[in-house]
Order: sequence, then structure tokens, then C-alpha cells
Amino acid sequence: MEQTFRIKVGGEYACFSRPEFKVERVSYPVITPSAARGVLEAIFWKPEFRWEIREIHVLKLGHQMSILRNELSDRQGRSPVFVEDERQQRASLILKDVEYVLCAQMSLQPHATDPPAKYTEQFQRRLERGQCHHMPYLGTREFSAWFEPARDDDRPAKLNLHIGKMLFDIAYREDEKRQELSFYRQDGNGRRVVKGYAQPLFFEASVVDGVLRVPREKYLELYRLEDRYAK
Repeated sequence: MEQTFRIKVGGEYACFSRPEFKVERVSYPVITPSAARGVLEAIFWKPEFRWEIREIHVLKLGHQMSILRNELSDRQGRSPVFVEDERQQRASLILKDVEYVLCAQMSLQPHATDPPAKYTEQFQRRLERGQCHHMPYLGTREFSAWFEPARDDDRPAKLNLHIGKMLFDIAYREDEKRQELSFYRQDGNGRRVVKGYAQPLFFEASVVDGVLRVPREKYLELYRLEDRYAK
């Protein structure tokens, strides 16, 4: 599916955490491809396709600010926890007042049976009406995002920025010998629960004339690692 969608998103606050900082949260200067995919999946997602981010146009870079937040020291599981015993105050270096245009395409999976036009029309209707499955957010759930169709006059800022190694996405690999977590797999036989591990993928990122371009070959690597519909 070669149709490219342009979606304008923004928010008052954002935090796209760099994984190399273990304790305190420090944001990348711009939204990551995985966070951009999360915004689109919040608006519209089906197991028959996957969003692929082609470009990210930076309309407003925003500025950095430091805040203190209360967080839980451990992940919350099925058993209830007493918040006062698990609460930790941590510093976060976040972004304030950001806007982007996300340029993305839908990549159909082999088990999809409906025509591509069905998914594209559904997404266009939801985008124009401002509908979403759940509220999209910019990095963390407390930083909600607004969205709307991008206009022709939405031009990227005059900005050149070398970011360096940036998180591209997470590959969930099925592996019987390394069962670190459980996740769903969807194929022609339906949805099933499998066990394996998560492998982060990175790429060398730069903003040139206000545009961050995502290498298309990274999606091929992702699908190869997950053994899914490689092209």
C-alpha cells in the first residue's frame, strides 16, 4: 500500500525516553518512529496491517524543561500494590510545546483478506472526525496528544540537527529457549500467545531541513527478526 498519510500531531508536553539513561528519564529531541507508530495505532489499528513511518516533519521542536514526577519503583502486575510503599520521585528532562507531521503508510500482512481501500477509508474518516480508539500520547500516557489532518501549508521548521543513535522500534522475537515475556502473534490461524523476548532496534538519525527520514530497510530487518511477512 503506497498511499502516504499525513497526520499533524502535537501536545503541551512530550517525553521520548532515551534507553541509555537507566534511572532518570531524558527525552530525545524529537519523536521516535515507535512513538509515532503508537500515535497512529491509538487512532486506528487492525491486526491485518502495520503502520510504517516514512518521514517526521518537525513543525515545532519545543524546548527542554526539567520536572519531578512520582513513579512506581516496580512494574504493576496482577497483584495490587500499596502506592506509598512503591513510590519514588524521579527527575525527567522533557519537551514542551511540540508539533509534528507524521508521514506514514500501511503495510498489509499476508493474512489480510479485505481490500486495502477498506482500511484507508476507515482511517481517513476517523482522522477527519477526530475519533480514536484511545487517547494518543507523546511518549508517556500522561502527556496526551491532539491530532488532525495535515494541511498543505504545514511546513517543517528550518532545522538541521544530528541526533545520533535513536530507537527505531522493538522486535518481539518468538523463542522457546529465551522466554522472558509473553505476547500475541496474529496470522492466518488467528491470534495466539507466544513466549520470547524483546530486541530494540536503532538507527542513525538526523533532522535535515526539518525532516527526519526513517530508513525503509529497518522495517525489513524488523520483519525478518519477527519472522513476519518479509518483503
